[in-house]
Amino acid sequence: MAFNGTWKIDRNENYEKFMEAMGINVMKRKLGAHDNLKITIQQDGNKFTVKESSNFRTIDIEFTLGVNFDYSLADGTELTGSWNMEGDKLVGTFTRKDNGKPLKAHREIIGDELVQVS
Repeated sequence: MAFNGTWKIDRNENYEKFMEAMGINVMKRKLGAHDNLKITIQQDGNKFTVKESSNFRTIDIEFTLGVNFDYSLADGTELTGSWNMEGDKLVGTFTRKDNGKPLKAHREIIGDELVQVS
């Protein structure tokens, strides 16, 4: 299944608890909960180009499934890891560079929505 499209984040469930578990301070958690994130994904086989646009930044990310790359969250937290396909789900497995905490995220298209669970 292709993930091509532009997706607007319209709700975040348990996002603040997730950010707290990742060690993100309370001020950045409050800001992150209201960043109006929009994600544009272009998929060409195993290669992805993702544009993340929010109130705080716009970033272009290119990655190939199964290949580690470095990424930084909007608050500056540095991660390393990769995305892989598991069935129809895009599964990301990352590690914070500063404290070694793992981060796992699942993205899938359900109906006409891109759903991410972290």
